[in-house]
Amino acid sequence: MRTGFGVFLIVVGAILAFAVKKSFEAFDLTMIGYILMAAGALLAVIGMLSWMPRTRRARSTAVTTDAYGQQVVTERDDRISGL
Repeated sequence: MRTGFGVFLIVVGAILAFAVKKSFEAFDLTMIGYILMAAGALLAVIGMLSWMPRTRRARSTAVTTDAYGQQVVTERDDRISGL
């Protein structure tokens, strides 16, 4: 979602910066276009970074009881990459 909206902002900013020739006294459409393109590029980069593989830890605990009634606790700690 962030990447798509970032690309959208880049496109709208490019249209305002390069295609629109209308000018107003209160604000400059070219500068607004450049600002939108920069914000869109930043948002697209953040969106792409969120898709990078991360390492996650999975922890499981098992309790077993032997024939004499003694309990043994076994803990397992795994690192899962790519999630």
